[in-house]
Order: sequence, then C-alpha cells, then structure tokens
Amino acid sequence: MVDAGDFYLRYSPDVETVADDETETAQGLMETMRSVSEKTLADGGHAIRSVHAKSHGFLEGELEVASGLSPMLAQGLFSKPATYPVIMRLSTIPGDILDDSVSTPRGLAVKIIGVEGERLEGSEGDVTQDLVLVNGPAFGAPTPKAFLATLKLLAATTDKAEGFKKVVSGAMQSVQEIIVSTTGAPNATVATMGGQPETHILGETFYSQVPVRFGDYVAKLCVAPVAPELTALTDKPLAEDGGPNVIREAVVEFFRANGGLWEVRAQLCTGLDDMPVENAATVWPESESLYQTVARIRVKPQTAWSEARSSAVDDGLSFSPWHGLAAHRPLGGIMRSRKQAYEMGKRFRAERNGRTITEPREPFKLP
Repeated sequence: MVDAGDFYLRYSPDVETVADDETETAQGLMETMRSVSEKTLADGGHAIRSVHAKSHGFLEGELEVASGLSPMLAQGLFSKPATYPVIMRLSTIPGDILDDSVSTPRGLAVKIIGVEGERLEGSEGDVTQDLVLVNGPAFGAPTPKAFLATLKLLAATTDKAEGFKKVVSGAMQSVQEIIVSTTGAPNATVATMGGQPETHILGETFYSQVPVRFGDYVAKLCVAPVAPELTALTDKPLAEDGGPNVIREAVVEFFRANGGLWEVRAQLCTGLDDMPVENAATVWPESESLYQTVARIRVKPQTAWSEARSSAVDDGLSFSPWHGLAAHRPLGGIMRSRKQAYEMGKRFRAERNGRTITEPREPFKLP
C-alpha cells in the first residue's frame, strides 16, 4: 500500500542551495533597509519599519488548529488541535508613510502566542510563531541578488515627492489592468511600483510567497478570508478620492460592526522542478498541489486602529518568519538573506524610539 505522504516532497536540508555570494548579498539587503530607516527617521523623528511601515489595522483574536487533519498536514504547530491567541497587523509595503492613493501590495503579519516546541535559532526561549504574508502567491524577485537590486531602486525613492509617486501609481495601475486582462494575473513588480489595484484590503488572500519547512514536508502558507462579510469585499474598489488613509478607515469601519474569519492553508510541495525552493518568484501550481486548510483565525468586532494600538504594535512588537518553531523553518535564499535585516530593523526601532521590543508569552491585550 502506498503512503499518501509519499506523494509530497519530504523535507531535508538539501532542498536548499546556498549561493556563494549570499552572505555579501544579505549584508547589502541589511544596509539598504537600514538606509531607508535612517532616512525616514531623519524626516519624521520616529523610527519606523523599512518595509511595511504604514499600518492599516490591528486585530486581536484566536487561531484554532483544525481537528482530524491528515498526517501530512498535522505537522509542527498544526500537529494537534489547540487554540492560541493571535495579534494581526495589516499594512502596505513601502518604508515611508504614503497617501493610500499610492497603491502598493498589502501585507498581513500574524503573531501566534503560546506555541511550545523546538525553536529556530534566535528565538530560543520564546513561545511565538509569526506568519509574514503578502497578497500575492509568489515573491517579486526570484533570488536574493535580484531582490537587492529592486530594493535599492525603491530605497532611492524614499521620501521623494509624493505627488510624483501618485502619478506613477496611477500609470502603473493602468498598466496592471492591461496585464490582468491579457494574462489573467497581476504582475508583482508592477504592483510593487504602485500598480496594486485599489481594492479593499479585507477581501485579500495573503501568502507566505516563499516556502517554509512544514514538519516532515515543505510548504507555502496562506491566510484566506472565509466569512461572507469578508469575501464580499474581494476585488471591491475602495471609494475614489477617499483621503490619505482610506484603507485604514475602511478597516476601522468594517470591524466596528463585524468580526472576521479566515482559514490558514498549506500548499505542500510535490517536487522541486515545478515547485522550487530557491526561485521565490515561481507560483507553485495548484494543479499540482492545492492549498489545504489547517487552522482558522477568528476575531470579534473591535476598534481596529488607534494611536494607542499603533504604539503597542508598531513600536512594541516585531514580526519575522524567524520567530517560530524549527518545524517551520524559513527556506530559500530570500528567507535566509532577510534574517539579518529583520533583526537589524527590530534593534534600530527599539534603540531610536527608546522602546523595549519583546516577544509576548501571555495573551497580548491590545489597548
């Protein structure tokens, strides 16, 4: 009898291939991100993230691991039914705080609290598992070196005239419409340059984009809305000329009256030819392996953004895929190369803002 698990690629260290110049590239990424942070600090007097600087909402809720999972899915965090408190942060990717009419890809970071088990290096003694996600199924660059080149271009635009960025964003959105009508899918690079469609952030599905270890296997993860009130917002345009914080205002308005429900899903790798670990820009085909539900995240109606919540999460917490279990080790050059940058960003914000940034050990109550 064939084990169903044999259909999926088993994890081993040799699924990764480290480039000879990866250490140098990682140093370049860290220095470039630091330059963005130093520029925005000089301009605004407050240290903010070098990517995903603008927050649009903060939510507290709980993650419930599904019961009765198959052995292939019952791995790591998801190995047994349990319920964990979570903090969620919605954001957009630039390292400076821009008018929402400069439309760029959206992010979702999830901090799961109370997770026990063997830890990744650098998070020993912690009990959190972070998911760091973006609303696209693959990363915008295939390799760390290509990512560094893109990041340098974006860093050079930090704090440039916002009016010019609005014009570019409008043009990129028109280009994106043509691409979608022609190919059926948006282009990640065009989205990064301001061509993200101006739709409601709460209708988005958010992806890890790059793979992680999934216990005995390798997977990409996503968080997808399933509550009807959320799925009704998928591809729904935001109000035109809604103001500089229209995304945040839409999030606050929604959670004033509604709760939310999302599924956490895993797409198991079947083989490195079609589902590579070291090419982060490749969309893993769902014809080969579907995303399968492993948990649900539920939140109640709440005040989704306030200055107090921003202080608690933007300044008091950090999110990194390297906060977590060894069973969910980040994989591939993009993930490896960003590790130092995550750590640098956390130290920079803590030192410049005079704040202590620690990993919560108990349920983290938002103000």
